[in-house]
Amino acid sequence: MNKQQAKIAVLIGSSNDNGNTIALVNAVVQTINADVFNLKDYQISPFDYEHKNSDDDFIGLVKELLLYDQIIFASPVYWYSMSAQMKVFFDRISDLLQFKKELAQQLRGKSCAILSTGSSPLPERSFEELFSNSFDYLGMNYKGMLYCFCNPSFNLKEHREDITQIPI
Repeated sequence: MNKQQAKIAVLIGSSNDNGNTIALVNAVVQTINADVFNLKDYQISPFDYEHKNSDDDFIGLVKELLLYDQIIFASPVYWYSMSAQMKVFFDRISDLLQFKKELAQQLRGKSCAILSTGSSPLPERSFEELFSNSFDYLGMNYKGMLYCFCNPSFNLKEHREDITQIPI
């Protein structure tokens, strides 16, 4: 399946609607046909062992994302890790593994990638490993990461060529 045929979703986990990660996502979406989902638009509670959070937006969002062939996860690097919003989303995948196994199984074989920005020339290896280890555990096909150094801010001219190499 090529870039033009694949149904692609971009899931954004960022606190700043005008930040570098959003700017990167906007630039990428102009080059590929993708639908954008911003975690800020959803009420997703932290993981709860008693499953008292089952009425929030997590399962509905997962069902929407499962309609896509590829999911691109977009997060700035915060303290060597994914954003808090993205971490809550990943923690909630435990709900799928415990209570909605039929949905968890549908993640298997999905293609995925990472978009990220940060203020260091290169991200710490641990940042990508958080994602890639999760993808591996879930049986997802990890395509790679596009990371853009943004100091002080995202500059499309500097990253235009990188964006054409997005791992999809």
